[in-house]
Amino acid sequence: MNHPFPAGDILLLLVILLTVDVVVVMLHKINSVVLKADYKELFLYELILCGVLLLFALDVRFNLFTRSGHTVLLIAGWVLRVLLILLVLVIVFFSGKVIRGSLMNTAGPADNAIVLGLALENGRPPRDLLARLDTAQEYLEEYPEAHLILTGGNADASGRTEAAIMRDILAERGVPEERMLLEDLSENTKDNFRNTAQIIDPAAPVVLISSGYHMDRAVQTAESAGFSNVLRLPAPSSFLSYGADVISEVMLELNELTFKK
Repeated sequence: MNHPFPAGDILLLLVILLTVDVVVVMLHKINSVVLKADYKELFLYELILCGVLLLFALDVRFNLFTRSGHTVLLIAGWVLRVLLILLVLVIVFFSGKVIRGSLMNTAGPADNAIVLGLALENGRPPRDLLARLDTAQEYLEEYPEAHLILTGGNADASGRTEAAIMRDILAERGVPEERMLLEDLSENTKDNFRNTAQIIDPAAPVVLISSGYHMDRAVQTAESAGFSNVLRLPAPSSFLSYGADVISEVMLELNELTFKK
């Protein structure tokens, strides 16, 4: 690496933009959601991932690790570079996995569709949750016999849960309440599916509605909870926060892979 890689400037700029996106999105969530401690911990690990990517981009652009002419330092630099490349490959692999999952739509007829909740922001549904409700409403219009399982606890200051707020929004849009069931006791995706498995038959086909970036991990979690025929119906998500959302999912997938019980 005697000369900077021609695309080094572009790579460095992209990583900086991604890092800024993560910082802005996560600080907003930490300041507005109920489970602040969980988001603070996730934010810390996301910054570590961004730090790895930033260090890689700086090495590509400025040849950080092999500038020294001293043999020992040169060898040490190459060892660090190889380790860094391996870490980046892991991040890229899981990012690709998340993005691929966001593009897969296998939805079809089913008696039930599970709509996953999303942390309320100052008691209000965020845009991605509203997009999930738009997708759920469109599914009901296409399949008039289907029912929605609205999931999510984490009540706001008034005591309204994610599931209850979703029901109220859909009811205001004209969706009959008898077509909606609530699972409003859970605090995370694993509990969503464990509790939902007590409401409907997990062996029957079920449509899963969530934001595209969340779909890959959501399907894995559903299958771990016993759902054997999961149909994917990804909802659109905010473009401006997409990079940060993908990094969040990568971090959560790595965490589950590392600490899976």
